[in-house]
Amino acid sequence: MNSIVILCNGAFPTEPFPLFLLDSAEGVVCCDGALQKYLDRWPDRMPMAVVGDMDSLPQALQERFSNIVVPVEEQEDNDQTKALRWVLEHHPEVSEIVLLGATGLREDHTIGNLGLLMDYPRRFDLGERKISLVSDFGTAFAITDSCELHLGEGRRFSLFSADNSLRISSKGLQWPTDNVVFDAWWKATLNRTTAPIVSLHFNHPSTALVMVD
Repeated sequence: MNSIVILCNGAFPTEPFPLFLLDSAEGVVCCDGALQKYLDRWPDRMPMAVVGDMDSLPQALQERFSNIVVPVEEQEDNDQTKALRWVLEHHPEVSEIVLLGATGLREDHTIGNLGLLMDYPRRFDLGERKISLVSDFGTAFAITDSCELHLGEGRRFSLFSADNSLRISSKGLQWPTDNVVFDAWWKATLNRTTAPIVSLHFNHPSTALVMVD
């Protein structure tokens, strides 16, 4: 299986691109309460699993889909992370994982899920797997070292890191990031790509979050 979508219980996508990713995914895993939103769009297509603490999934749906419900009661991780762990354990061959519905409705969930996206490369052995978070407003993904990003020219671009010792020099951005000190979230935001390829060079391996639209 090449691609799996994890559908979280935030704002359900409405734009063509995230809906295409949902509709064309080889498999879908729902975070408990997101099952109802999934069924509203796909009443006759079952997800692979429904993972979470089940605090937002009505008892009637838990019983109806008991064969695919995977309750995880521990509260150290949120449902997005529990679903990701399930995917990695049960489908280690997957090459691409897309998080949908992970933003919107609650700002705290949005910030937390984006922070987790940056944390996953440290927590899990991802290898060559790609993990991205896609919404109606853009795409976010983590990078862990120097790289070239084939994004296209003229896209809005923001860069975040929690490592204030990290320096990232850049090519292909309207405002180079060479002198940015990542000691505040806003420091490398609201940029724009000026070339088809953006080159980023880390002074040491670390983790940063890229957001583009």
